[in-house]
Amino acid sequence: MAYTGSTRNVDMSRSENDLVINIKKATNIDETAPKRKHVRSCIVYTWDHKSSQSFWSGMKVQPIMADEIQMFKALITIHKVLQEGHPVTIREALGHTAWLESLSRGVAGEGPRGYGPLIREYIYFLLAKLAFHKHHPEFNGVFDYEEYISLKSINDPNEGYETITDLMTLQDQIDAFQKLVFSHFRHGVNNECRISCLVPLVQESYGIYKFITSMLRAMHQSTGDDEALAPLRDRYDGQHHRLVRFYYECSNLRYLTSLITVPKLPQDPPNLLSEEDAPPALPRRPANEMPPPPEPVPSPPAISQPEPEPISDFWSQEQLQQQRAYEEEQRRLQEQREAELRQQEMLALQNQRAYEEMQRQQLEQQRLAHEQLLRDQMARQAQGQAAELERQLLEYQGQLANNVLLLESYDQKVKALETELMNLNLNSQQQQQSKDDLIRLLQDQVAMWKSKYEALAKLYSQLRHEHLELLGKYKQMQLKANSAQEAIERREKLEREMKSKNLELADMIRERDRALYDLDRVKGAQKEEVEKVKRELRFAQEKADNNERSKGSELSALLTRHNREMADLEDLLRGKQRMIDELTSRNDDKHNDMEQLLRAKEEELEIFKAGMDQTLLELSEMRHNNTETDHVLEAQIDELLLDQLKKLTEIIDSVLQSGVQRIDDALYELESPMNAGNQSASPGYLLSQIEKAQMSATEFATSFNHFIADGPNSTQSQIIKTLHVFAGAVADVLANAKGVTRFAPDEKRSEAILSSARQSAGTAVKFFQNLMSFRLDDLSVDRKTDIVVSSNLEVQKHLQKLNKLAEQFLAKGGSDLSKTSGDLGDVVDAEMNKAAAAIEAATARLALLMKKPKNPSYSTFEISIHDSILDAAIAVTNAIAQLIKAATVSQQEIVAQGKGSSSRTAFYKRNNRWTEGLISAAKAVAISTNMLIETADGVISGHKKLEQLIVVANDVAASTAQLVAASRVKASFMSKSQERLEAASKAVTSACKSLVRQVRDIISAKNREENEDVDYSKLTSHEFKVQEMEQQVEILQLETQLQQARQRLGEMRKHSYAQDQD
Repeated sequence: MAYTGSTRNVDMSRSENDLVINIKKATNIDETAPKRKHVRSCIVYTWDHKSSQSFWSGMKVQPIMADEIQMFKALITIHKVLQEGHPVTIREALGHTAWLESLSRGVAGEGPRGYGPLIREYIYFLLAKLAFHKHHPEFNGVFDYEEYISLKSINDPNEGYETITDLMTLQDQIDAFQKLVFSHFRHGVNNECRISCLVPLVQESYGIYKFITSMLRAMHQSTGDDEALAPLRDRYDGQHHRLVRFYYECSNLRYLTSLITVPKLPQDPPNLLSEEDAPPALPRRPANEMPPPPEPVPSPPAISQPEPEPISDFWSQEQLQQQRAYEEEQRRLQEQREAELRQQEMLALQNQRAYEEMQRQQLEQQRLAHEQLLRDQMARQAQGQAAELERQLLEYQGQLANNVLLLESYDQKVKALETELMNLNLNSQQQQQSKDDLIRLLQDQVAMWKSKYEALAKLYSQLRHEHLELLGKYKQMQLKANSAQEAIERREKLEREMKSKNLELADMIRERDRALYDLDRVKGAQKEEVEKVKRELRFAQEKADNNERSKGSELSALLTRHNREMADLEDLLRGKQRMIDELTSRNDDKHNDMEQLLRAKEEELEIFKAGMDQTLLELSEMRHNNTETDHVLEAQIDELLLDQLKKLTEIIDSVLQSGVQRIDDALYELESPMNAGNQSASPGYLLSQIEKAQMSATEFATSFNHFIADGPNSTQSQIIKTLHVFAGAVADVLANAKGVTRFAPDEKRSEAILSSARQSAGTAVKFFQNLMSFRLDDLSVDRKTDIVVSSNLEVQKHLQKLNKLAEQFLAKGGSDLSKTSGDLGDVVDAEMNKAAAAIEAATARLALLMKKPKNPSYSTFEISIHDSILDAAIAVTNAIAQLIKAATVSQQEIVAQGKGSSSRTAFYKRNNRWTEGLISAAKAVAISTNMLIETADGVISGHKKLEQLIVVANDVAASTAQLVAASRVKASFMSKSQERLEAASKAVTSACKSLVRQVRDIISAKNREENEDVDYSKLTSHEFKVQEMEQQVEILQLETQLQQARQRLGEMRKHSYAQDQD
């Protein structure tokens, strides 16, 4: 029995822990909707335990007051639990209204993200909902009409009227809240969290709407007083139209329609007076109205006749008999109608009495049913209270058992702590004694070092004085050199600006072009007109000259011909004289025509000259106006230049701020415990990064000094480029410094290098901040240059300090390449050739393994596995061979670009840290490749495991990444060889991943085969429990071994750089 109770307490504690986790996930700080599965878990908990106290306790311990999004999501979760949770949730929620009110007081104003008004209105609505349920406990969370009718029937119209009024008031509050939600939607922002609160509002408003509709129809059928219900109908019609608009706006929200189906209401309100969906009608009362009596047939009027003579007339007697018979018949019919009326009155009276008796019996039955319902409700309430007390008793018992267990665990912890305290006291005494001896030894050493320090201090002051003097001379020489080259540089920069400013000042040129557009258009029009006039004048002159030449030549030809004819035909002179006269007269007429044409052309020429003079006058006036316009344009250009200079300064400030931000992000990652830094970094690689940071800092300082010296004519492209390189180098130094700390032998050394890296980054940030425009605006050029130089020296000092600390992590057996007297280029080439030779040997060995005959004991499946492993290993070695070739080409390009006029050996010695990293990376690639081949051979032979192959493949990928990183340090921007090297590195990584994936698939297949051999269904419960316990023990053992292996791996990495290497 005790075991069962303990298990139940553990299950309850576990379910409560799960509930707290679900509440925490549902109310996280992400601006998204609470996940349905978390809210659903809270709802299911209330139904499983028939209580919501744990839900409220879990909600109160959450830090929802610290964030407005958490508070808003908590309100959505509470609303859903009130709607769909166990009915006891609403009753228990009434005890937490004070806490809800305190939430509204914790939000002030709009809030950082605009949730303040929504939270206050949501709390106000939830309090109103709880107040409604307090006055009407028969309602459930979603206002279901059928459940309400099954619990309670309203006989009093006044009570029904009050219930409908309260429901309509709650509906108005829902409408006000949803309008506030829609008004707080933000454009361009994810409104998922705000939209999610509309889901319970739509469900609740539709439930209230259906309830009010059914209730009003029942009220109209039961009371029949339409005038008394008219205010409710008017209010119902208004709420109907608002709900139609609300549901239409909700249907346009794609996220909301993906969660629920939005109801669709008709445009016009339903007819509440109709019989549709109405409850059964009461029996009708009998009719009280008497049928109207038939109108009596009017008797014919008596005809006045003269008194007959006393003579018997047959026809008169016959008429009298008929009259008497008619009157007798009328009396008989009148008596019959009166008897029928009396009978109908008696029947109506009897029916009225029967109806009243039936109404009295129905009222009595309703009263008895209502009393029985109240008794049943009280009984259920008593049962619920008893169940609640029983649940609380079980909770107290569980808490008591937990407290007992906690007390026992605390006693054990106290005993362990006492034992540990005694051990610590003994250790502290021993440490105190050893510290006393150490203090005495240190005092002696302090005295010795004090004397050495005084001597060094004098030497330092002397060196510092000389250094300051040299700095002053250096500044003077730099200023002289700048002033000597200033004129040449200004001229060259002016020539370059004519080309470069065409792009940088394109906007200003377009503005000027728009201003000159009209002027150019007028100039062009005038110029075209002048050219047209000149062209017509020139054409006219040429035409006149041509006419004169043609006519002169024609006349000379005629005269020549006439003279020849006169010499030849002297005998025909008289006959031809008449012809000559005619030709002469014709020539005279043509000559006269030509003279008239010349005079006309001369007149036209005069007119053209007058127009040309007028045009020249206008041109001169336009030139004068153009001069004034040029002055205005120059003033505008000067203003635009000032604006451009201001924008340029703002760009420089923003670039400096981006550099500060990048270094701040790197510092944040340095301080973050979640980021372990570059785990592939080595001390040599860190030294090369520090060297890069030092050079980039100097280049940035030089470019900024040129920017200051050039003034308005300066360009910012070089500053931006060097700044980004410098900031990136500092960020890389921080990441690699944190990664190198894994080799630190103790915490003190690790903290020392992190502190030095942090100080270096801080001086870099201060360097950028000192160069902001608001700090340099009021300073002279010399003072600005001094600030740049001093800041750069401060950065160099801290980076040099970090460099010395990083050198302590280098291997003891490592050689200093800067002191090597041989050709370092040959050394680097030899290492790269060795790596290439190792790759070729590995490829040849893999080829031999492929050709090696298969073991006949192996199955076809095992042979296919071995072939796939060899294929993947060959792909890896081929990719590494391409990587080595690309690295060789990239290294040669780097040396060719960086050595300048010096030799390869001088370049390698000058960049000795980078050279050491390159050599180390090449050795690592060769070693890891050989290990890969040996491991693949061992796996195929059966004396090595598949997991070893995965480890070696990962080591190959890491070593190739180290080689690429070493080349990337010195590679130039947009280098083609570096791009090919990066592509080759990606190919190696992909091949290694493929190999690892194949090995893992093989391991998974083996595990599946082993698991298929075991049929758990055939085990008994005892055997199953025993195997389960054995698996748990094996898991704990493996976890312990894994932790120990990780510790040993960490120690091995710490001491790996303290050992001698070949």
